[in-house]
Amino acid sequence: MTYEAFLELVARLWDEIPEAFKRGVQGVHVLPQAKGEPGLEGVWRLGEYLDPGPPSALGGFEGLGRHIALYYGSFRQVAGPGFDWEGEVWETLLHELRHHLESLAGRDELVREDLRRLDAFRRGGRGEGGGR
Repeated sequence: MTYEAFLELVARLWDEIPEAFKRGVQGVHVLPQAKGEPGLEGVWRLGEYLDPGPPSALGGFEGLGRHIALYYGSFRQVAGPGFDWEGEVWETLLHELRHHLESLAGRDELVREDLRRLDAFRRGGRGEGGGR
């Protein structure tokens, strides 16, 4: 899949998500590069939720907003024959959107689940259910 086709796929799938679930997300950014997981060779981040967190004492985060990033290059790294591009993009978008909704609710269950998966990879396992 070309980068341009990937952009179109992401835009189409993002448009299918009801606006109520996307409230507060400033944007979805599709970046051309791959993003490896630090310290885990061959493990790629397909996407991530970027939340500036609480404002600092100096107001340094105000106005930065919340974003979702998808890494086209990471998808290319994991894509093999028969790779379900649409299914994987959809799953990744929903995963990152869940991070957003949990952040708004002051919850962190998915963050803890992701950390458990990474810990399993570091111990030599594959991690249950893979990672985003």
